[in-house]
Amino acid sequence: MTTFVDKTAPALESLNQLSAAHPDLEPLYSKFSSQLSRKLYHQLTLSIYAFVSDQDEQTNAAQNLRQNESNNNFYALYSQVLTCVENRVNPLTLSRIANCVANSLLLVAGDTSRSDSRAVLDDLLVNLQLDKNLEMDGNLPARLYTESKLHLLTLNLAEGTVAMEDTTPTTEDDLFASTKKFLKEKESILAELANGTESDVAIVHSAYYECAMTYRKAIGPPEAYYTQAIQYLHYTPLDSISHESKLKIATDLSLAALTGDGVYNFGEVVHNNEAILGTLQGTDNEWLVKLMYASANGNVSELDAISTTYATAIAAQPALVNRGNVVKEKIALLALVNMVFERDSHDRTLKFEDIATRIQMPTDQVELFIMRALSLGLIKGSMDQVDGTVDVTWVMPRVLDKVQMGALAGRFGEWAVKVSKTSDYMGERVPTFG
Repeated sequence: MTTFVDKTAPALESLNQLSAAHPDLEPLYSKFSSQLSRKLYHQLTLSIYAFVSDQDEQTNAAQNLRQNESNNNFYALYSQVLTCVENRVNPLTLSRIANCVANSLLLVAGDTSRSDSRAVLDDLLVNLQLDKNLEMDGNLPARLYTESKLHLLTLNLAEGTVAMEDTTPTTEDDLFASTKKFLKEKESILAELANGTESDVAIVHSAYYECAMTYRKAIGPPEAYYTQAIQYLHYTPLDSISHESKLKIATDLSLAALTGDGVYNFGEVVHNNEAILGTLQGTDNEWLVKLMYASANGNVSELDAISTTYATAIAAQPALVNRGNVVKEKIALLALVNMVFERDSHDRTLKFEDIATRIQMPTDQVELFIMRALSLGLIKGSMDQVDGTVDVTWVMPRVLDKVQMGALAGRFGEWAVKVSKTSDYMGERVPTFG
């Protein structure tokens, strides 16, 4: 005779103990108990995720966390409740809960908390390994998410402490090499997630690009950080990022855009990610917002004014000091791009003198400057050194602001009118054969 074993009984007992230990959270624990008793496993994981991820936006502190050196209610929920039903719940949701638990364990100082934090993700990753007997790996999104968060956790820990446990890389170089290998191997796997739900795809991409962004911030170059940060912001809801993280990303992204090689589409920051850039308003780095807008518009005069007004703040940024000439050249190039865009397509023959005035450069240096813009692929065309002109046939595509979009719409309207008139003219003069 087979004996039935209720695996949820220990979990329900743990919830009763948590309710007694934290009376203020008793209604929530009771909700979990009810869902577990009724076998509403999907609702249970969603409720627990909401519980462990509920944070104050300003402080990024977990509001429901109750812990000391020996107890952590997030960890208790995960290890004593969810593990009883882990085979019946959404693997990705379980991974997200595990990440919140791992981060909560770090709030207690000490080597033990760091090793416990890693252990949560390490152990989950083992349980999520691909079953070779299955043609489709249903755990793929959860595994990639967990691996991304594990590497991110290791990078963040290494910021203050490199040596943690024997299971982690022994040197900083090993740590970065391990993360680089992970990012390279998993990049192609992201494409396999296209068949998943839109929310799952966004969650996993966000985790991957957050890891890649953090890695590139540590080792550079700035243009690589810029690319990964833009991708991270594309897949991550702004309200899910803490205020402190927004400030850091806004600062780092602005500096990367200004100093990174080959980064000229500033509209990605000042227009597409205007909200996160705006978090710098009213802070000590507010000058970066002004500098970004001046750069996006190619306003050389405003750049000089900002450089004078905020000379002390700029001098405190090694990236801007070390690559000051690069920043100045980049803004001058963007001034030329804006100058071309402002003209109609049939009126893009620019005089060297006009260019010199716009970018505030001696006329005898304009020819080399135009050659630089041509070599970078910012514009296409031909120069006439005798007449001192450049005929521009193409200008790089970029993100436009509302004023520029309005101007472009006006040109399309004018073009449509011309096409209509031409069509009417041809219709009146072409004979009809019948």
